[in-house]
Order: sequence, then structure tokens, then C-alpha cells
Amino acid sequence: MTQQITLALSKGRIFEETLPLLEAAGIQVLEDPEKSRKLILATNRPEVRVVLVRATDVPTYVQYGGADIGVAGKDSLIEHGGQGLFRPLDLQIAKCRVSVAVRADFDYAAAVRQGARLRVATKYTSIARDFFSAKGVHVDLIKLYGSMELAPLTGLADAIVDLVSTGNTLKANHLVEVEQIMDISSHLVVNQAALKLNQAPLKRIIDAFAGAIPRG
Repeated sequence: MTQQITLALSKGRIFEETLPLLEAAGIQVLEDPEKSRKLILATNRPEVRVVLVRATDVPTYVQYGGADIGVAGKDSLIEHGGQGLFRPLDLQIAKCRVSVAVRADFDYAAAVRQGARLRVATKYTSIARDFFSAKGVHVDLIKLYGSMELAPLTGLADAIVDLVSTGNTLKANHLVEVEQIMDISSHLVVNQAALKLNQAPLKRIIDAFAGAIPRG
């Protein structure tokens, strides 16, 4: 009997940019997640299904076996910690960066130079803590889950640490990017137990993804 393979993806950019990699592995998702309310999507391969979860939950689903394999951003993997995950490939998709941004009228360089204690709003507390600690900057971290740009505009925080792609959202809210922390791309992650139990079919998918990674 063929083992079921469950692939965890998040809606949006990661889903769209994973589709060509899936097609290279001979897998086509049969429904458009933007048009369907289903959270489990069938594929043209009866033994492969896709589950749609929040981007930050993909590593957890794969770690605990809710999915055998998944695609997750480096940001989500760092915040999760990466326990129980095999990370065979950087897929070079959904590229962006994690950056520090402040209000256009806030003198970030002076605040850092003077040793001021900064209030920083972010979803990425581990990344932010490590970054500011390495710089010797004292920060109070405020955990938010969305609309980061509001935090400096309302006085909740001096700065934010967030994903930046084009920078247009920052500009529209009169914020400026003052430091780039790291480049982000999405990685293939595999449940370590599933890889032992279901090695051949999972290895075929991994190898197909490897051959189809966009270069440059």
C-alpha cells in the first residue's frame, strides 16, 4: 500500500512560487486555494495531498507529523527553532529580507549611538533579540502579529523588525528602513521520522525540487 504524503504550504507567495517546483515533481494541485475554502487540497497524485496552514505554523506541522514535508520561510524556521526538522534545500523562492524600520523623523543612528533603550515591535522576537544583542543595543520587545507599521506611528514602539519585500508598505506609512538584518528565502523541510519510513517517495520529491530550484 502506498503511503500518503502530506505537504504543508501557506497561502500566497510561497504557495504560488512552490507550484512550479511541484510540477517538476509531477504534482499538480487540483484546486486554487484563493477560490476554495478547503484547507486540504487534492493533487493529481492520489498519494499526495496539500494542507494549507499559516506560514509560521508550517515548521510545527512538519515537526509533529501533521505533515511529512513543507515549505517555510527562513524567518519562520528561526523563530520555530528547527527541532525535529531535516532541511535539505534552500528553494530560493519567496525572497525578501528582515529589516529594522522607524518613522522618517526618528533619528535611529543617534538613539543607538547614545545607548538609548529602544522599544521594538515585531513578530520575529528571536531574530530581533539576537540582532540587537549582538550590537549591544538594549531593547524592550513588543510582540505583535500584524500591522507592524502602526506601532511607530501610534507611539507604541520606536522601531519595528519586519519582513520587507519592495519597501512600498513602509514608504506608504512614512517609515524608513534603517538596517537590514538578514536575507530570507523559503526552505524545504522534512519530518525526520517520515524520511526514514517513507524514504523513496520523499526522496523523489526532494530530488525533483532540487533540480527545479530557480537559479540567480
